[in-house]
Amino acid sequence: MAIELQSLEVVASAPGPRVLLTGGVHGDEWEPMAALRRLHGVLSGRLARGRVRLIPCVNEAAFALGARTAHDGLDLARTCPGNLTGSVTEQTAWALSQQIADCDYYCDLHTGGTRLQVWPLAGYMLHPEPRVLEAQRRMARVFGLPLVWGTDHRLNGRSLSVARDQQIPAIYCEYLGGGGLSEAGVQAYLRGCLNLLADLGMVDQPVVEPPAEQRVVEDPRPSAGHMQINHPTPMAGFFEPRVRLGEWVSRNAVLGEVCDITGRRTETVCARYAGQVIVLHTYARIEADTSVAVVLEEKAAEAAQ
Repeated sequence: MAIELQSLEVVASAPGPRVLLTGGVHGDEWEPMAALRRLHGVLSGRLARGRVRLIPCVNEAAFALGARTAHDGLDLARTCPGNLTGSVTEQTAWALSQQIADCDYYCDLHTGGTRLQVWPLAGYMLHPEPRVLEAQRRMARVFGLPLVWGTDHRLNGRSLSVARDQQIPAIYCEYLGGGGLSEAGVQAYLRGCLNLLADLGMVDQPVVEPPAEQRVVEDPRPSAGHMQINHPTPMAGFFEPRVRLGEWVSRNAVLGEVCDITGRRTETVCARYAGQVIVLHTYARIEADTSVAVVLEEKAAEAAQ
């Protein structure tokens, strides 16, 4: 039997855009799940035009384990467009891809899960089609988070790569993580989704201007936006960060140290370039070759101004 994603839907009497909002692509990302459930209640009776479909938890098999991935070990965000007859993650990716194909605009909400924290951001692929790219830029900026990040459009396996291939404007968002449920994150996602819908003319409320300090960065270099390959640790062990999320660091600054269980062997991971720490591994146990931090390069930011 094919996997069916549990969704909530609000449909207005007047025609308008079809918007898909998803959370829980990874099973340990709590704020999107809570925000989308609350958003359904807020939108009921308030949606003026169009249709909003909300999927609070795409990856139910991973959520059941309280983990990033399901028991097959596949990352759903690297498995799209999936396989109808494959493993549980491949089937879930296939079902998600069908939902994405049935919308006009798409927003995928994430956090760093239980092991990472991510600086609040709205991201998008630097789509080669100008119409799609401009729509994505606007969506990301009106969502209202501190960082707007456009990156390499050639990365595959993601929910956004499905939207890319369908020419559907799409963004993803990140907000902290680390294992708890942040009420600030839930509220930020509620505000951002409502602002996005207001900008599309679907709810009758003022569009809140993005924060004055919002930082916009576009980096088209290959693999830009691939968070899992930035500053990997050379060994498994016990990780202690030496920087804070959001901190600006210089080149060669110590990002963190990894030691074995006795502390006899220690490895230091240093920043390869100057910039802002936008992802930080906060879980003490770390595997070899795992990224300890993502540093958003300072010169990449300057080039986008």
